[in-house]
Amino acid sequence: MRFTLLILGCFFSAFAFAGIYKCTDANGNTEYRASPCQIGRDNVEINIKTGTATNLDDRNKQQNLEQKDEQVELEKQKLEQEQLVKRQVEINLEAISESSKNQMLIKNNPDKFSAYAIPPYVPEKLPVLVKAYQARLADIERLRRQAAEKALATNQCIRVESDELNSKSTKDELTFLINCSSGKSFYFNERALIK
Repeated sequence: MRFTLLILGCFFSAFAFAGIYKCTDANGNTEYRASPCQIGRDNVEINIKTGTATNLDDRNKQQNLEQKDEQVELEKQKLEQEQLVKRQVEINLEAISESSKNQMLIKNNPDKFSAYAIPPYVPEKLPVLVKAYQARLADIERLRRQAAEKALATNQCIRVESDELNSKSTKDELTFLINCSSGKSFYFNERALIK
């Protein structure tokens, strides 16, 4: 007798942890089961311990909506990332073009520029400072050329030895340092170069 009660107790406690499912068909007929309802019936799980009921169909719909929202968000992030990569490729190509102009200027004016006065910033090997402004790489290369020409125009710089982006730069305004063979140095910010 004890053994039978023990088995029945185990059975009912296992049944209680599993919960009961209330299944209602289209005609309003209700059936209680130990397993989830078949498709096409309202599927409500009743927790015997707490007395709460959860509509599994509503929960599944909500989960499906959440999954769709997550999928839309992932697609949006993927598209944004692709656009960022595409834009960076365009920036890099512009920067290479501006750098070529710098190198042509140096080649055509060896008396005004040392061979390494404006070394190209290679997009894949940018110095830490330049990397912080990578989105403006083409502007940096163009403004380096303008800064070098502005230094030469002062007549206090006979020959440009180096022309680099300077740590005084901010996201709102880039600054460049030009060192001349005469020992004179010039700082030009973006505002002064655009005038």
